[in-house]
Amino acid sequence: MNETNFIVREPLLDPKQRVIGFQLSWQNSSQAAEFSVDDLNSLMEFVAEKLNDEDTGFLLGDSILFMDAVPELLKAEGLKLLPPKNTVLVLSKRDFTNPETLESIKELRQLGYGICMRGADLSTLERSFFSQISHIEVQLNPANLASQAKVYAALKQSSVRMVARNVLSWQDFDACSALGLDSFVGKLHLTPRPSAEKKGLNTAQTTILQLMEMIRKNADIQQLEAVVKRDATLAYKLLRYINSAGFGLRTEVQSLKHAVQILGYSPLYRWLSLLLATASTSGYSPVLLETAIVRGRFAELLGQPYMSKAEAENLFVAGMFSLLDRLLGISMEEVLSTIQLPEAVTEALISRGGAYGPYLALAEACELNSMLVGSLSESLRIKPNEVNAAHLSALVWAKNIAAT
Repeated sequence: MNETNFIVREPLLDPKQRVIGFQLSWQNSSQAAEFSVDDLNSLMEFVAEKLNDEDTGFLLGDSILFMDAVPELLKAEGLKLLPPKNTVLVLSKRDFTNPETLESIKELRQLGYGICMRGADLSTLERSFFSQISHIEVQLNPANLASQAKVYAALKQSSVRMVARNVLSWQDFDACSALGLDSFVGKLHLTPRPSAEKKGLNTAQTTILQLMEMIRKNADIQQLEAVVKRDATLAYKLLRYINSAGFGLRTEVQSLKHAVQILGYSPLYRWLSLLLATASTSGYSPVLLETAIVRGRFAELLGQPYMSKAEAENLFVAGMFSLLDRLLGISMEEVLSTIQLPEAVTEALISRGGAYGPYLALAEACELNSMLVGSLSESLRIKPNEVNAAHLSALVWAKNIAAT
């Protein structure tokens, strides 16, 4: 099963723009029309294995996983390996007309799993369905907000939560928030939030770029420390990232000099690229930043088995920089003019070409639900289960980073 299917994702946002989970769906590289029960069970077991830890539990914390489902999935034993409170299955309204499926839905609801109904006409939906579902999917129609508002107001009186799909702009997002919808799925993870603030680099970012250039030129550690000491907040954040669970160090790093002694110069470059993105204020949105972190780590993990540690770290930088133009509110040309990156990184950013470009393109395709996922994976000779493992691991890693 995991040899032919890819996991793709969309982030799930709350009204405060925070990433509260992900909608996962499946792409079949063999173009098969349907999944068997065995296929779905294998997929659930794989997801559960990668996202559960025997000691710490669910590795995505309080994040919710919405998963596209078919009635056969309800019978998959692998599903029971996922925590009920973090799992919501998305089913079509027509699935609720089958008595056997309806019985399975009731059993899962009693166990605490969420069920989201898709494709329902909200104006005619019978209230008897409300006891069987935890969420309902709605399609925003900006041209008819008044009538939608009445329906949504009625639904708000129930325990059913409303999830808006195809939210393509921040204007639509604001309209959904005003109407009282609970969560949102769309392409906002690639769209900067409009800001009245001046675009460009702030003081912290200018300092970070100076440090990155100094590291590239192998500047003396005393010179690096002198620059870092000018900004106590910057120094604190850098050490916090280095000591985060995402890095996995056994010894706490106490200073920049200590970090260089333990790690060397190369890993510092990747952490500064992360710090550069988090220091952004223009066009900032939490989901855009998290997407950049996931993309960087995802690309790095895809490349690790096939290249040196330093080259894989360059993939992380490429992933982070690929969204830096949107995070900073300036063009990619301006981003690249601020710092001299390795030629292979620049080529990947501009054309998705060179040694790093295909890895970056594959990480992007999995967040866009692009039909290129299979062909990109095949061109890199990376198996679907390896892509999926790297994808889920990147989500966990980014969650750890966000918590620091």
